[in-house]
Amino acid sequence: MPQQYPFSAVVGSDEMALALLLTTISPEVGGVLVRGEKGTAKSTIVRALAGVLPPIDVIAGDRFSSDPRERQPLSPDGPFTPDADTETRPVRLVELPVGATEDRVLGSLHLERALSEGHAEYEPGLLAKAHRGILYVDEVNLLHDHLVDLLLDAAAMGRSTVERDGVSVSHAARFVLVGTMNPEEGELRPQLLDRFGLTVEVAAPRDPVQRVEVVRRRMAYDADPDAFCARYAESERALTDRVLAAQKLVGQVELSDGMLVKIAELCAALEVDGMRADLVTARTAVAHAAWHERSEVTLADVRAAARLSLPHRRRRNPFDSPGLDEDLLDEILGDDEPDPDSPQPDPDGGPDDPGTSSEPAAGETTPHDVPGDPGATSSDPAAEAATSHDVRADAGATYRPRLFTVHGTGAGEAGRRSRARTDNGRRVGSERGGRGPVHLLETVRAAAPHQAARGRTDGPLRFRADDLRVATREGREANLVLFCVDASGSMAARKRMEQVKTAILSLLLDAYQRRDKVGLVTFRSDRAELVLPPTHSVDVAAKRLADLPAGGRTPLAEGLLEAARVLGVERVRDARRRPLLVVVTDGRATSGRDAVERSREAARHLAADGVDAVVIDCEIGPLRMGLAGVLAEHLRAGHVPVAEVSAAELTRIARDGRAA
Repeated sequence: MPQQYPFSAVVGSDEMALALLLTTISPEVGGVLVRGEKGTAKSTIVRALAGVLPPIDVIAGDRFSSDPRERQPLSPDGPFTPDADTETRPVRLVELPVGATEDRVLGSLHLERALSEGHAEYEPGLLAKAHRGILYVDEVNLLHDHLVDLLLDAAAMGRSTVERDGVSVSHAARFVLVGTMNPEEGELRPQLLDRFGLTVEVAAPRDPVQRVEVVRRRMAYDADPDAFCARYAESERALTDRVLAAQKLVGQVELSDGMLVKIAELCAALEVDGMRADLVTARTAVAHAAWHERSEVTLADVRAAARLSLPHRRRRNPFDSPGLDEDLLDEILGDDEPDPDSPQPDPDGGPDDPGTSSEPAAGETTPHDVPGDPGATSSDPAAEAATSHDVRADAGATYRPRLFTVHGTGAGEAGRRSRARTDNGRRVGSERGGRGPVHLLETVRAAAPHQAARGRTDGPLRFRADDLRVATREGREANLVLFCVDASGSMAARKRMEQVKTAILSLLLDAYQRRDKVGLVTFRSDRAELVLPPTHSVDVAAKRLADLPAGGRTPLAEGLLEAARVLGVERVRDARRRPLLVVVTDGRATSGRDAVERSREAARHLAADGVDAVVIDCEIGPLRMGLAGVLAEHLRAGHVPVAEVSAAELTRIARDGRAA
């Protein structure tokens, strides 16, 4: 088996390497989240970290890696005598698969032995294996929320407790949690993001010299791993010695009241929520000082810590880009020069987000900025086709939308939208066999009538495999929300487009919070286009929506047929994830021959396919044709005026109706 790629051989990830080293020097910092595009050596450097960490002493034979220096280690294999044998072993790097079950993470009780022999035997999980080591979760943004919560709670408390049917077992679980993710595949919820101590944004180097060096080293490693690792053996040993020295020094570093005040001023000025930011920044500054062999925290340490601990805590909603105002940072901390050994932020390292303003310049007008009702529908198709310029409009402030769900009970991934049978949620019954938590009461009930036939006169119950009953639970699932958006000239009035984009953006935010996948199909002129294939990254969908122009005729049939094609492909890829089609249109069809009849045939095709849908009716103004309602009938879909997408507006309408 080839040796692991050397930590010191990784090129272009200085800030990431620093964050990983600081959290191993002081695990109380709270772990590291690494965000970056694919192919940026995120996994490579994390896996290499264990190779430069000093080995640890453990109690021999203990499955939970207890520290011999602890007076009373929290281990189910204990208690241990003061003269228990010890052994030295390397720090473990434990990888947690995205598809891991809760029992695999926490461990479980051997229920067959507990029922037949009358005592509980604990089978350790990944948290027990990772104690005093590193727990690595690749693609942490794809991990189920309840597992992420579980990991972060264990990392914060330093212990893990398994409770099954009245039996409880606890063990120590102190580890460095490291997560990596590609933001294009979806974001972490803000409250989970805040639980990571440090975050780092990584990107491929833009410097051709650096890129050449990356390729050269990787090819040399692939050709002869042993020889390549031997070249870096001395630098790896030196790095290990430095980490060990910093671990011994960190408890002696002085953090003055003046530096604490600076940290508090910085967190207050950056408007971070809660006190976790202050605490993490202080701990990181202390670790940074120890890393640089200083016995007192300086402004350089605080500045380096702030760059790692604060950017992700400034986010206000899922569509805001993380970042830190360097000018404000320097203004608060003063003009002192930063530590020359501390890595500087790469100006090309953040995500490329130049932004384009869609507001017209002073004095500029658009074809639709005219007096009268800006949302009125033109009754002349020729006027729609004559729109010669694309019109763009920004979305307004988002709101809480009403909940749209898929009918029936599904069996998809756990989420927060539609009813489904899930691994978590309320227990609604039991079934024979299957996978999941054992329903102890129903298992005993199934075995009880057969005890005499099995020869039992006293002692434990006698069980057989077919007695086992597994709990069935009902919760909520995540869905595929596919938006099919009319971007034709009839939608191009600025006020209407703003209202439509605000509604869609609000629904996107709702989809993000409910852990849905989203996709975006648009139709205008004479064709439909899949602007965004289904993805977990709703912030990418929001960016595509912001750039969406409007103009031209309305090829409604093409839009519906493209939506049907996309849903068909996704059904093959993930048959368990049920779709919800959201058609945003005024219902007009003006492109091509027999446009109206073809659009109705496409709608009937989707309905026959069993696709759950809702039509968001964008027709506003005093004169309305009601075509979106007719489309909803053919789709067998819900029909919702765009003004009633807001949950608050729906509540107001209901209240006014009761008052009348």
